[in-house]
Amino acid sequence: LLFNIEDIDNNPIKNVIAIDGGATDVPVKRAFPSSTISFFQFGALSFKLEDLESLDKSPFISPEDIAKLKELERIKLVLPTKNLSISGLTLSKSVRKTIYDFFVKDRGDCGSYMKSLYWFLFSEYDTLKDSYQLASCPVCGESRIQLKRVKIDKEYVAECPHCSGKIFLTDVFRFHEVVDDNFGASGIIGYLTNLLEQMIIIHTIRIILNLQPNLFNSVLFIKDGPLAFFGQTANMHEPMRGLCNFLFKKHNLYLAGLEKSGAFVEHADAIKTNLKPGQYILLDNKHIYKYIIPGDPDTTDPYARTSYYGGKLIYKSRNEEMYVISLPTEFRNNSESKERGL
Repeated sequence: LLFNIEDIDNNPIKNVIAIDGGATDVPVKRAFPSSTISFFQFGALSFKLEDLESLDKSPFISPEDIAKLKELERIKLVLPTKNLSISGLTLSKSVRKTIYDFFVKDRGDCGSYMKSLYWFLFSEYDTLKDSYQLASCPVCGESRIQLKRVKIDKEYVAECPHCSGKIFLTDVFRFHEVVDDNFGASGIIGYLTNLLEQMIIIHTIRIILNLQPNLFNSVLFIKDGPLAFFGQTANMHEPMRGLCNFLFKKHNLYLAGLEKSGAFVEHADAIKTNLKPGQYILLDNKHIYKYIIPGDPDTTDPYARTSYYGGKLIYKSRNEEMYVISLPTEFRNNSESKERGL
């Protein structure tokens, strides 16, 4: 599965939108180190590919050069994670409310992230879906709750049919299932960071689709990390597959996830002498489970099919840098798929 990338005369990519984020866990007071909050910060950078290429060739980078990298938005979130809560609420309820408030916050002409989440879950971009199945009610714990689209009010809140409790649309992320009032919410930090990075991409896709869909032919989205949703948020990979399939069929989609650490990056470094500049290797089950992580190399199930919406490859650039890249996978049916390259 080793391939060569041919040089192209006319690169369709003219602009790049790169998304990255991170979180820092800090104590509220030095005297009470067990009470912590997490600060999240996300950035979305937009720049022209020609500007990036000129920066790469320049021996010195001036402030004027940096100014060409336009910051679309800097997004911040503060989340209570242990021994801290919103007045009158438990920690788990405080986490739910904080995430909900973050999503419903109005962001000007572009609308809220909650609006984009609703658009995403009920596929407003294509054939409208009538309901979404919530794994469990955050109030009574009843499983398999059908969130009827018409029953969700303008505040993006629904009512549980079993206990009449309030269900936020953001409860589809299932964080309420793992946040513990005693042990805290530190376990969701990585999953939440990864989720919000991809929600920014989804939000941006909705805006482009509504305002100027022809931009999909010339814009590359770059995400930090693989194209996947992890932990409790893994269920989001299915609607993301649906969105990718729609864009492939009706418009276009250039999207890549770049990994900077982990077993796949270590493996890429180990095999770098086996690849020539301009070559890439598609990572199938046999390669992954034989050389990178434990598993059955003969399994017919695609690697991480319950969380990924893309396939992995290792690429050696012309300047001999090694990259682990995820590209979205177009699913034709339950058993057949194909990679969409750049």
